[in-house]
Amino acid sequence: MALYVYKFGGTSVGSIERIKLVAEKVKKAHDAGDQIVVVLSAMSGETNRLIALAKEMQSSPDGRELDALVSTGEQVTIALLSMALKSLGCDARSYTGGQVKILTDNAYTKARILHIDDTAMRADLDAGKVVVVAGFQGVDEEGNITTLGRGGSDTTGVALAAALKADECHIYTDVDGVYTTDPRVEPKARRLDRITFEEMLEMASLGSKVLQIRSVEFAGKYNVKLRVLSSFKEGNGTLITYEESSMESALVSGIAFNRDEAKLTITGVPDLPGVAYKILGPIADANIEVDMIIQNIADDATTDFTFTVHRNDYQRAKASLEQTCAELGARKVTGDESIVKVSIVGVGMRSHAGIASTMFKTLAAEGINIRMISTSEIKISVVVEEKYLELAVRALHSAFKLDQIEQAA
Repeated sequence: MALYVYKFGGTSVGSIERIKLVAEKVKKAHDAGDQIVVVLSAMSGETNRLIALAKEMQSSPDGRELDALVSTGEQVTIALLSMALKSLGCDARSYTGGQVKILTDNAYTKARILHIDDTAMRADLDAGKVVVVAGFQGVDEEGNITTLGRGGSDTTGVALAAALKADECHIYTDVDGVYTTDPRVEPKARRLDRITFEEMLEMASLGSKVLQIRSVEFAGKYNVKLRVLSSFKEGNGTLITYEESSMESALVSGIAFNRDEAKLTITGVPDLPGVAYKILGPIADANIEVDMIIQNIADDATTDFTFTVHRNDYQRAKASLEQTCAELGARKVTGDESIVKVSIVGVGMRSHAGIASTMFKTLAAEGINIRMISTSEIKISVVVEEKYLELAVRALHSAFKLDQIEQAA
């Protein structure tokens, strides 16, 4: 008897008909003798609808109350799926994050999982029931409802798989695996048969929407076998693994991009020890994540400091930076919300020279100016103007011959 955690995204449970299809898929696995835990997102569009309602009440909704509101979306789908399973003669029981209990910290809208109590779930599984758990949510030590951030149901699924020591975690979504890049931008994109945790972590952090980054972190940390599959057609999907041997010939495995970037620059900052902390400390205190950072030293003993944040955090970050500018006696603060980040990722980059020069040459040939550059052992990221996003992705996809990768069976 194997234990599997299945996670279904919003499009997979976007209607009564689709929930019934999920129930049939789950019942088939359960009838085959497997123990099944199902993690569900809210119906597609529901979380956005609830957030919009909140913003009609408050322009910046209170975090505690917002979490209490948006967590209701998953409660609808878990109850409906449990009903659908019971109608098929398959016993099931639904759990909210609080009922499990999935204990988190108290960082509303961005909570992190601290502990999972698997006692009730194991008892139900041993009794032959399918366990259906609300994704995206938990409770803090005081019993307040918390949510894990957008895409947090992936994290719930992987975390439950780790806690239960599941044989595998299947992430069912509206795509049939991890692609070399977004097929909506580059129609020649190909599905990868497998990808390493390290590459998937980079892809997720760089803007790939297939998996939430924390879910990949969990899977890598606890060695959870993770597979991305389609809810709507059969196939092997993409296996995320530690093994690299089968991909040694691939210099670049994929191209990720992020439309949600914004850039801030503070100029004329006195070039003194601790200046980076004085700039970024208040940003961190505001729970704003900083991505790329560039610092330039001028001849007049001042420095220009540039960094990127998520566009949703742009106004708050800019306000904080303007206050810091006044305190430091810096020259001015400027910003740009019309930028994107494009990245190439591949474990094969470790052992091959010339990857960066190929990337820069390709972008130059298309007349695309690079604003910022960031590198690691297996990725190179550049910031460019938003209008060049699709051109950059397609040009790089062709330059690294990703469209010539043999399609996985």
